[in-house]
Amino acid sequence: MNVFSHPDFDEHEKVLFGHDAESGLSAIIAVHNTNLGPALGGCRMWPYENDDEALRDVLRLSRGMTYKSALANLPLGGGKAVIIGNPREHKTPELLRAMGRLIESACGHYITAEDSGTSVPDLKIMAEETSFVAGIHEKHCLDGQTRSGDPSPSTAYGVFVGLKAAVQHRLGRTDLTGLKVAIQGVGNVGFRLAKHLKDAGAELWVTDIYDDMVQRCVNELGAAAVTAEEIFGLDVDVFAPCALGSVLNDDTIAQLKATVVAGAANNQLENDDRHGEQLRQRGILYAPDYAINSGGIIDVCYERLGNDDPDALNRHIETIHDTLMEIFTRSEQEQQPTHVVADAVAKERFTNPEKIHQAA
Repeated sequence: MNVFSHPDFDEHEKVLFGHDAESGLSAIIAVHNTNLGPALGGCRMWPYENDDEALRDVLRLSRGMTYKSALANLPLGGGKAVIIGNPREHKTPELLRAMGRLIESACGHYITAEDSGTSVPDLKIMAEETSFVAGIHEKHCLDGQTRSGDPSPSTAYGVFVGLKAAVQHRLGRTDLTGLKVAIQGVGNVGFRLAKHLKDAGAELWVTDIYDDMVQRCVNELGAAAVTAEEIFGLDVDVFAPCALGSVLNDDTIAQLKATVVAGAANNQLENDDRHGEQLRQRGILYAPDYAINSGGIIDVCYERLGNDDPDALNRHIETIHDTLMEIFTRSEQEQQPTHVVADAVAKERFTNPEKIHQAA
């Protein structure tokens, strides 16, 4: 397995491989950049087909976290962790504690949080072995109630805000009544996004690798269930990828009838240069993933800074709208794919730390 010559290695500061024979843990932590602060990013557990697939995912995800935090004006760097295994079959308290010890060995350069395949209870078990865990403390809500440290509600709200911005820019409408949206992946974030859209009057088509997740959307939100193969070619306004990455590729882009792609998944473009340009050439507006899905990292950053003001948090998340509008406008002016413009803005910020704005 090559790391330094890997096509997705991007001057990462640290890549840490961990194995614990007793618990069965096999995991990778990648720290991409810490110019703006410690690298914070979720811990994903997924049944990768092989080690190379896991390495590619963690390298790409950690880089995306650097860009995400910079674009969201947060004093954080970018990192990510992946555990190789099926979270429904292989996750045990012993494995999670071993992961906590691996995180602790990074000496604070990496701070973990929830991601696909992990939960707040999982993180609390990791926290028995390390203090470098975020997103586990209860927080106040706008209605005066409290919620768990799970940042997925904030991620989903931010994606909803960004999706509305994309629809406004591409379709010229602010009313989502009757808007047709296809959602790929309806886990913690995807389901909450679906609920926001349903409440706004949108029509929904959904798919997921887990049938029970799909059935929940059908029963509770009146969504139409479709297969994993059908989701790309539906005659809808918006395609919202909310599962794993590399979902926008030569095959799937050719199938798209949607004119907006706006979803929560990370690293949606299989090949950044080629597929971002393909979307632009086809007149499909792409909301860069790390720009639209930054609500969760904003939430976790506020927790780390001790800011428990839900109004301030929501106002910060709602800046995703203006950020995306700037990206969309510049993309048209410069005749560049939206992800190229987003990359340029983010890179300017994390390579020039004095330009970053601290979170409220």
